[in-house]
Amino acid sequence: MRTEKISILFVSDTSQNLIGYLTDITLRDKVLAQGVPYDQPVSLIMEENIISINQDDFLYEALLLMFQTKTRYLLVKKKEAYIGWISRTKILMEQSNSPFIFIQSVRQALDTFELAKKWRQVPDLVNRLIQQGLKASIINQIITSIADTITLRVIENVMHVLGPAPAAFVFFVLGSEGREEQTLKTDQDNAIIYEDKANEHREEVRAYFLEFADKVSTQLDTIGIDFCKGGFMAKNPKWTHSLSHWKRNYLTWIQESSEDTIMKYATFFDCRAIYGDFALLEELKTYTDEQLMHTTERFWVHMGENALKYEPPLTIFKGIKSVKIDGDKKINSKEMMNPIVDLVRVFALKNGIHPTNTGKRIAQLRANGIFSEKEAQELDHAYYYLMSLRLEKQAVQLMKNGTIVDNFISLQELTKVQLVTLVEIFKVIKSFQLKVKINFTNTIF
Repeated sequence: MRTEKISILFVSDTSQNLIGYLTDITLRDKVLAQGVPYDQPVSLIMEENIISINQDDFLYEALLLMFQTKTRYLLVKKKEAYIGWISRTKILMEQSNSPFIFIQSVRQALDTFELAKKWRQVPDLVNRLIQQGLKASIINQIITSIADTITLRVIENVMHVLGPAPAAFVFFVLGSEGREEQTLKTDQDNAIIYEDKANEHREEVRAYFLEFADKVSTQLDTIGIDFCKGGFMAKNPKWTHSLSHWKRNYLTWIQESSEDTIMKYATFFDCRAIYGDFALLEELKTYTDEQLMHTTERFWVHMGENALKYEPPLTIFKGIKSVKIDGDKKINSKEMMNPIVDLVRVFALKNGIHPTNTGKRIAQLRANGIFSEKEAQELDHAYYYLMSLRLEKQAVQLMKNGTIVDNFISLQELTKVQLVTLVEIFKVIKSFQLKVKINFTNTIF
């Protein structure tokens, strides 16, 4: 490392296959600090989570991947061959005004007060990114990464106060955060799975996690990530449970589905682990997949009907229906996006597609031949056009009004081009809703 003036070395086996890497930090923490003899093989201390990225991907995507996988280095690939590597430090030095510098500063925030201050700065950051022309899908991921980073900091602070958990657990998020599609009007959607413990420890374990969840949710609310009005939070005892209890939850939702249960709990199929033992959530997902393979037709009918609840606001003359709020004609951007989320979800679950992000689900459905190239493009463009519009309006609202933000967009503030585009998007939604009817409800009426 000293000779080559680098901070990383990649480790290969005898066949020249890469199997790990060493960094200067690895040597400091695992060798120097622990007094490990220098004559030991590097395989004893190397890091094994080798993560790669394609040479044509964007720097934003590289940084997001680094933050999501908690790595400081990425190998760069051209097709299947490695052609180099890139470090987080190198990218950040080139991006002095980058949102990832901001995320790094969030990581270093010490308490709730500092984290709240950082969260209040997000609307201005988002507005700048929109003005720079950054894609809505990337902005979603940046907001999600900031929210994740704040949540992780809060969890670490709470665990420092309460002490180590009495059982393995995973803190996971659902809904828009679970799909990595957060906007600036966001609330908490989270839950906890903990490992099953013997009867004599069950109450002790549950008491710890309920107190832990209450403190985490309360601090997040103080920061500005509001309590969920529907109560879908870990602080609600309904959503902090053992793995076996969670399996029974999903089994009930799938096997005894009704229109009401699907409407309430569909969001639990959009979940993502952010802290703890990720294997617990993976086991739950594997179990859920098995149940979905053998579920009743009724479940898919209800899932399909859930995706049809929204009626695109088109008038008989292909204009846009609106609601009057304070004398202004407005449309709800969240309601316009929900049917796309719902219809893409039902196709993804039916076809065993695991990503929770709507854009990734669309891409996988196209790759699997479920959606045609044209269908996938129409859905993707429609969804992220609406997302961009929603983010822009929310950022402006927050900068003008402080904490007041909603999902409504005034028709008077839209250009003729935007209005025409919305009409076309509503047509796309109606077309896909017909596809849902045919595939899941066995009717076109």
